[in-house]
Amino acid sequence: MMSMNTTDHDGGAQLDVRSIYGRIGSEAFWKIARAFYARIDRDAQLRGMFPADLEEPIRNQAEFLMQYFGGPETYSARKGHPRLRMRHHPFSIGVAERNAWVAAMDGALADAEIPDPDRTVMKKYFATTATFLMNRDEPI
Repeated sequence: MMSMNTTDHDGGAQLDVRSIYGRIGSEAFWKIARAFYARIDRDAQLRGMFPADLEEPIRNQAEFLMQYFGGPETYSARKGHPRLRMRHHPFSIGVAERNAWVAAMDGALADAEIPDPDRTVMKKYFATTATFLMNRDEPI
């Protein structure tokens, strides 16, 4: 059984997700967050879930992703434990919202030119996490 921080790629080899930060660096995570929120800003379905000023969400996301993928723990030092379900609970998240969010994140990874196998690992994490954050009972 794989640990939570490893994933299969390329025919069964394991990649430690915490090693991604060391390969792509902090600027890549800022690019992902900026690209993601540029997409959110244009998304009629999701835009209302976010504040008018997107600078703080950009910072939160960049720092959280850096931390999750092996970088400094700046996010937790500033905001405490991520508690993703609690932080997303006020928003109604069903299949449509989940899919729109995943599409925006997939696009952001492409915009930020994240290379494989890291992009594939990150996409899997985002899809799984988006499903975990759903809080409306409906089939996927």
